[in-house]
Amino acid sequence: MYKERSYRQWVKSEGLVTFEVKELETDLLISTGKNLENKARESVLNYREEIRSYVEKNRDFFTALKPVDVGACAPGIVRAMANAGRKASVGPMAAVAGAIAEFVGRDLLTYTDEVIVENGGDIFIKTKANRTLGIYAGENSPFSGKLAIEISPSDKGLGICTSSGTVSHSLSFGKADAAVILSDDTALADAAATAMGNIVKNEDCIEKGIEFAKSIDAVRGALVIVGDKLGSWGNIKLVK
Repeated sequence: MYKERSYRQWVKSEGLVTFEVKELETDLLISTGKNLENKARESVLNYREEIRSYVEKNRDFFTALKPVDVGACAPGIVRAMANAGRKASVGPMAAVAGAIAEFVGRDLLTYTDEVIVENGGDIFIKTKANRTLGIYAGENSPFSGKLAIEISPSDKGLGICTSSGTVSHSLSFGKADAAVILSDDTALADAAATAMGNIVKNEDCIEKGIEFAKSIDAVRGALVIVGDKLGSWGNIKLVK
């Protein structure tokens, strides 16, 4: 079920051109150095078709809540999702939004040297300037719109993904208002955010969720919000 992404009204990507690309369940907000909407749509359609074709022959890939194995001949985006799910101990579809954000973003980097792709709270970013990403933990959260993550310029690009048991329409077994993971691998950030969010049933579980995130190689930082409580770890710079 589609849920209006009201948090997008906060987006102000200075110096970049911002546009949306929507194809069925995929709904991207993209900022680049120039208008690349047509290129972005081509990329989205390509990766959606690769995933659809694979799922058509391997239904468990779509339904599994635990890691699944895929062959070496599977499309690159499918292998990235499966690898992320294995590292975070969740099903591969927990990584789909982050994987599409990064794969589309990296395609666009052929034509621009800066890109931000947001896919339902899951973000791939490569920027030449310091930027802040606002945290959305629901309309009633004391942190929404008042706290942000500062992102420094990077040659590699970075994934920042968020899972929520109270805000998002995505499947979560926890009650975190926001479970945020930073990683160089956006598919992994997405899968790990889902897994961490599943652990956090209440504010007493914040530390347990953070400890889980720390145990995953390639996770650079983590943030958990439950009500008026917050916990963070790693390479994550919070600003007001």
